[in-house]
Amino acid sequence: MIKKPLINNQIRDKEVRVIDENGKQLGVVSLEKALQMAKERNLDLIRVTEKVTPPVCKIMDYGKYLYREEKKEKEIKKQKGGEIKGIRLSFAMSSHDLEIRAKQTENFLREGNKIKIEMILKGREKAHEDFAREKIKNFLENLQKLIPVKIEKDLKKEFKGFTMIISKL
Repeated sequence: MIKKPLINNQIRDKEVRVIDENGKQLGVVSLEKALQMAKERNLDLIRVTEKVTPPVCKIMDYGKYLYREEKKEKEIKKQKGGEIKGIRLSFAMSSHDLEIRAKQTENFLREGNKIKIEMILKGREKAHEDFAREKIKNFLENLQKLIPVKIEKDLKKEFKGFTMIISKL
């Protein structure tokens, strides 16, 4: 969530550096003059940064400013590695179904996401852990044919079955 900037009469500085709606610098002016310039254009005066003296303020529509900032934030999140997508394999899954899941996983990996592979074991399936490990190994081999992957978190036995996390190499 972005921190909401101060706008119009919330700004308490005596002087501000002003940038107009077209990105042109108008220089350092008094706060009253900057507010008047914004009011004449039916726009808001938004304090973009307070770390410098005098602070930088931009004349633009407040709603548009928030929208652009949220869009930038989403783009940054995407670049950081996306999110974790889940792929669930079952004990009785056919080799064809494994190939289809591998193609789905490939698409997720190409988008930059990490993948959590889960295999839930129920009842008597828990007695055949070796078969389950082999099934996951086959899935990873099918996936390696499509896209190179690295294992972020090794295959781990948990209460309900197995999990592991992989990502694109």
